[in-house]
Amino acid sequence: MDAYQMITFIKELERLKDTTRTAYMRSGRRESVAEHSWRLAMFAFALSDQFPELDTKRVLIMCLVHDLGEAYDGDISATVQVDQKEKVQKEEEAVQRLTSSLGEKGKHDILTICQEYNRGYTKEAKFVKALDKMETIIQHTQGTNPPGFDYEFNLTYGKEYVKDQAIMKSIRDEIDKETIKKMNEEA
Repeated sequence: MDAYQMITFIKELERLKDTTRTAYMRSGRRESVAEHSWRLAMFAFALSDQFPELDTKRVLIMCLVHDLGEAYDGDISATVQVDQKEKVQKEEEAVQRLTSSLGEKGKHDILTICQEYNRGYTKEAKFVKALDKMETIIQHTQGTNPPGFDYEFNLTYGKEYVKDQAIMKSIRDEIDKETIKKMNEEA
């Protein structure tokens, strides 16, 4: 890989700074995909000592690349029912497009981690999926959401990813308490 290819890739990543998610910040502004991915990586890093069995480097990379596929078509809310297989295929094609300047090895390495996350078959992918759902809900409770926001959806969203580990369940229980508090404040 040469310098030009790397710079081309880094410039293309700006799309994720501009691509907004369906979550709102405290200011009322919509969160970007890049902001979500950064905070997810920090969440994983902060918990890394609790999970020594995980490959922390792989987890952090997965946090940073898990939503690269949203660079062209954006974020689709979990509340919107879509064909998951089609969504994943489209996102993986977007990752290939986004990483095209990296050459075959770079493209392959990033796509492989995205596929691992999407399929959820490793302990690292399951961990990142759990944190991804919880980070999203934290943003929903922290943000200034539009009227009629569906907080109730958050009480079940992603629960299947935290059921087997006490620390994750404990964090999720606190997040659910915050969700219920937010629901009551806005009722």
